[in-house]
Amino acid sequence: MTSEHLDVLVVGAGLSGIGAACHLETERPGSTYAVLESRAAMGGTWDLFRYPGIRSDSDMFTLGYSFRPWKESKAIADGADIRSYIEDTAREYGVTEKIRYHHRVVSADWSSADGRWTVTVERTDTSETVTLTCSWLHTCSGYYSYEKGFSPSFEGEERFAGQMIHPQHWPENLDLSGKKVVVIGSGATAVTLVPNLADQAAKVTMLQRTPSYILSLPGRDPLAKALKNRLPDKLTYPIVRWKNVLASTALYQLSRRRPALVRGLIRRLTLKQLPGFDVDTHFNPPYNPWDQRLCLVPDGDLFRTLRKGKADMVTDRIVHFTETGIQLESGKHLEADVVITATGLNLLPVGGMTLSLDGKRVDLSETVSYKGMMLSGVPNFTMVIGYTNASWTLKADLVNRYVCRLMDHLDAQGYVTATPVAPPEGADAPFLDLASGYVQRSLDGLPKQGGRTPWRLHQNYILDVRMMKRGSLEDEGMTFQKQPVAAGTQKSVA
Repeated sequence: MTSEHLDVLVVGAGLSGIGAACHLETERPGSTYAVLESRAAMGGTWDLFRYPGIRSDSDMFTLGYSFRPWKESKAIADGADIRSYIEDTAREYGVTEKIRYHHRVVSADWSSADGRWTVTVERTDTSETVTLTCSWLHTCSGYYSYEKGFSPSFEGEERFAGQMIHPQHWPENLDLSGKKVVVIGSGATAVTLVPNLADQAAKVTMLQRTPSYILSLPGRDPLAKALKNRLPDKLTYPIVRWKNVLASTALYQLSRRRPALVRGLIRRLTLKQLPGFDVDTHFNPPYNPWDQRLCLVPDGDLFRTLRKGKADMVTDRIVHFTETGIQLESGKHLEADVVITATGLNLLPVGGMTLSLDGKRVDLSETVSYKGMMLSGVPNFTMVIGYTNASWTLKADLVNRYVCRLMDHLDAQGYVTATPVAPPEGADAPFLDLASGYVQRSLDGLPKQGGRTPWRLHQNYILDVRMMKRGSLEDEGMTFQKQPVAAGTQKSVA
């Protein structure tokens, strides 16, 4: 039975995948493609997570697409608004009908003789197996598992008589009225949940083992608000976008070069938000700024909630659960009816699919990343992994546009494949440089990165713009091939 063949298969219909489809529509209008989505709706993260207050952890002027302005003045948007923005973009660019829902990619095998991928797909609604082929495989499935969030094992948790919830699996119509709630965690999810639950529950406590750096960001961008009635959206958007790119880049670079200075600045800002609060216990991380991702809170909502006494913060270690709550190392016991484990994610590279070349499985940990978007030795394959220190979409837009440029180059030169090679000096640097637990738990299964361009991830949008939008497509890290050949006999053009 002949499989359907497409020029491009995009895996994932979230923010990155819809962006990739829009770029294909506008930059390669003759290409045939489909977007495969394992779930029943587009939106990715912003459709999956439904906990109270779910919102962007980057400003929307950089989290939005470069080609479609975010028209609201609010900088931090909730999940429903982001989901609507993605859906409206898909409709406007005509990609809605290209999405195939309930299609989960199980494996992809590259044939050197045919110069194409054979992709095995499972229908999540019918359990049917579907086989497709494509010339280019582009994964936009993020980097974490949608099946299950990370929850560490706590001693005695089976004795707890209350309800335990992971934010990734938030129950519908959960009623917290009159209940004592403990939120375990200190990251973006925890700092979002606490102020949003404080108005519902009788008592909310944020329990953290290690503090995070937390900054207040205006809920509405002052510059966007000032320009809204003076300039059209198409002019306002890039101005505000670049202002925010430059500001976040400057903060990150200053954090890496003068960490003590930035630590002191964040401490002073926190003291101003929480006068009389024990800031040195609860907001004093044992690591430098940007060793882990900074948390943003719109209009200081977490600080306001703590300041008004509507929620508590406890920095301690869990000894064990009891029937009625959590026993801490300090001897304190936290009473709880509901415990929310905002303890992170499980990383899942390339959407959990198995990659193979001529039937031989690819071990991701033995590959080297090329420009943060391709894998050494793997032809015609790209992946979108956003920035760890800035908006995800900034990198996604660059990668999606680069993929179109690269495919145009193949067509123009008569090439069939583009295959990155590893640097001659080798590479052993970790793919991601965050000290966050969810990253450290998964580094062994991720590609490596090299010490120099094009094998190094800069985590710097300005440098990447120069490299990916204007840089050469032919460099020492890439080889091209003009025709398919038998496995093991490739002759590439460097």
